[in-house]
Amino acid sequence: MRSIIYLCIGIFFGIVLFKSEAASWFRIYEMFQFGSFHMYGIIGSAVGLGIVVTQFIKRYKVKSFYGDNITILPKDKSFKRYLYGGIIFGLGWALAGACPGPMFVLLGAGYLPIFIVIISAILGTFLYGVLKAKLPH
Repeated sequence: MRSIIYLCIGIFFGIVLFKSEAASWFRIYEMFQFGSFHMYGIIGSAVGLGIVVTQFIKRYKVKSFYGDNITILPKDKSFKRYLYGGIIFGLGWALAGACPGPMFVLLGAGYLPIFIVIISAILGTFLYGVLKAKLPH
């Protein structure tokens, strides 16, 4: 039953991403050229909502769907790891024209060439898993 609920939430989220043009290659290209506020507004809204929801969970000790306590562990404060990770993620996003969420939205919308990008992302994730022990963390 929960799988159906998660599937419905995912479909709804995909429709919102597609209709808001967050999965549009043109909008992403426009964002990287600082040509429009559209994508910055979407990303800023998501970050703001994430901050509010995270603080709400911490202050009111909200439980998960399973009834377990939600614990949010503090992150390691390191500048280089976020700088390098952000650069790699941003370059991949700029080259592919989509970040991980919209890749699947585009595939669902019928843009079949994005399948090559999805396969490449899966291979990159696998490669990271293989090399993780040898990388600085």
